[in-house]
Order: sequence, then C-alpha cells, then structure tokens
Amino acid sequence: MSELQHTVKGVDHVAYPTFDPAGTVKFYRDVLGFPVVHSICAAGWGPEKHPDFIHFFFDIGNDDRLAFFYYFGLEPFDGGPQGDSYSRFAEDVPIFFIRSRHLAIHVDSEDDLMEYRHRLDGSAWPVEMQIQHETIESIYTHDPNGYMIEITRALRPVTPQEDLDANLTIDALVDVVTGPDPSMDALLTRKAELITERAAAWQQQQESKEMATR
Repeated sequence: MSELQHTVKGVDHVAYPTFDPAGTVKFYRDVLGFPVVHSICAAGWGPEKHPDFIHFFFDIGNDDRLAFFYYFGLEPFDGGPQGDSYSRFAEDVPIFFIRSRHLAIHVDSEDDLMEYRHRLDGSAWPVEMQIQHETIESIYTHDPNGYMIEITRALRPVTPQEDLDANLTIDALVDVVTGPDPSMDALLTRKAELITERAAAWQQQQESKEMATR
C-alpha cells in the first residue's frame, strides 16, 4: 500500500489524435457544449518530416481539459475493422477489450445526466447504452473519432469500507499476477489470506480510535 504524499490536483488534459476535426468540434462544442479554451498552431514543429498540426482543447469542467491533435496531410492508418483513430483492431479482438479504453466525464445529478442524454440523442451520436453499475449510472456513445465516451453520475458515496476493500483487492491482484496461473479464484483466495493477516492490525487501529474519542 502506497504511503507517498498525494499532491496532484486532477487531470490537466487528456489528448487524442483526430482525422475529423470538424466532426470533433461539432460533437464536443456544439452538441455537448464544451467550450474551446485553447489552441496551438504548430508549423515546422519537431524533427524532420513532422507535419504541421493544430492542438486544440475543450473545457470539461473542474479546470480539466480534453485535447485533440490534427495533423495536416496525415491520412488514417491501415489496420483492422474495429477501433478508433488511435488504434485499429482485427476482427477477432473482443469488443469488451476495445471498449475498456474510454474517457468518463463526471456530472453531479440525474438531471444533468439526462440533459446530456437529450443532447446526444438529438444528434448524430445518440446514446448507445445507459447502465447502472455498483455506485454509478452512466451513458455511453462514440465520438466522431470512434472513441468511447462515458458520462457518469454517482448513485451514492463510496464508503471508507469500500476503499479498504479496493486496496485489499489490488494487493491480492498484484500478488497473484506476479505468480503462476493467475485467476479470479486465486485472487479471492489471496484476498482472504490478506484479511486474516491484517485483522489484528485493524482491530488495534479501531481500539486506538475509540480510546482517542473517549
């Protein structure tokens, strides 16, 4: 478990390439309403054969930004029939694997989520799925570049007990995948072992907290 000081303040920006800057602007600015907040026109940039490009940014709230690169004269790369502007995959690559790489943007309420659903459903990029997970509800679509975009709201706060469980799970995962034959069964077995190993320390911490509040 990491004890390093946590000083970062969220996402400055996430950046993707695009071969369709007009569609990208229409989707993010004109449909979702994310304002353009910065752009860089880079001519003669970098090493030889690096094309001229524009790097442009959308405000996605909380001082976070979503950015795109458009390279003049660069054509889409060949590849498989699945995927997006960044990666093209063969037909035999599972769709769940391709969709695991996506951007999720947070909103505060169900009303906000439904407002974005309304905007998307009235556009060329309607919502493809609306799902309630364990602690969140999300809508999904693909932008003009083929990138999966998720807009999500919290159904309830995540509890300290769930944070503790997450750390147990990840510690067990690290142990299992660095050994032979990783599997879900092996992970759950290792997690049970860690609970047993750490139970005494947790009990001592709880007793110390109770003594401090008396």
